[in-house]
Amino acid sequence: MIGVAGRDEAATFQEWITSREVDGFEHIADPNIAVWREFGITSQPAFVFINDDGTSESRIGAMGLEGLTSRINELIAA
Repeated sequence: MIGVAGRDEAATFQEWITSREVDGFEHIADPNIAVWREFGITSQPAFVFINDDGTSESRIGAMGLEGLTSRINELIAA
């Protein structure tokens, strides 16, 4: 899992990462929203799931812990 902070520099979103206790995985800055554009992301929150065959699935909007966990488990089982 990689968090991508669009429109922010690393120093700006580091405090947010710590305050939300999501520092257990990698985060990158995407100040020019190049990663967002690549996957068709237009707003936050958003999730992109990349399958082992390289295809991707984007979801705009909150998923909640249960929804996110469920989707990850589906991908692992596939």
